[in-house]
Amino acid sequence: MSRIGKAPISIPGGVTLESKPNALSVKGPKGTLSITLRPEVKLVVEGQEAKVELTGSGPARQARAYHGLTRALVQNMVLGVTQGFEKRLEIVGVGWNAKAAGSKLVLNIGFCHTVDLDMPQGVSVETPAPTKIVLAGADKQAVGQIAAVIRAVRPPEPYKGKGIRYEGEFVRRKSGKSFGS
Repeated sequence: MSRIGKAPISIPGGVTLESKPNALSVKGPKGTLSITLRPEVKLVVEGQEAKVELTGSGPARQARAYHGLTRALVQNMVLGVTQGFEKRLEIVGVGWNAKAAGSKLVLNIGFCHTVDLDMPQGVSVETPAPTKIVLAGADKQAVGQIAAVIRAVRPPEPYKGKGIRYEGEFVRRKSGKSFGS
């Protein structure tokens, strides 16, 4: 069994888990999330704790892997519906900026055109400053995926450091051409 999978998941007040034979739904103050459970694992809810247990079907190696994965996914769902997840990005470049327009992000980052990105369902975007982007939502995977998509539009380059990066991300700088004489 997986060490991560053995750990119990504490369920805070205001969060309800609805477990069906092959599906799980978590409801909380920040929304509702659901996943499909693999046949190798099942979720057992006892009071304010939930445990992921193996069912005994399928290869043992895969079952152990799904054991830890399912526990981590359920824990992230519980955290998401109570606290939510947030990713912060920053833009480095002269004249480069971002603007949130409803559920859309408009990037002006040195191309001859603006880049418009639609946010997925359940992810909100804010721009507290023209060079700062804040993504928030209950689904950790959705928030991280849209943050990676935004960063991939103009990843930081190593010579001048221009581009979109995660807040606090270190970009290793390279020296330019050396002049030999």
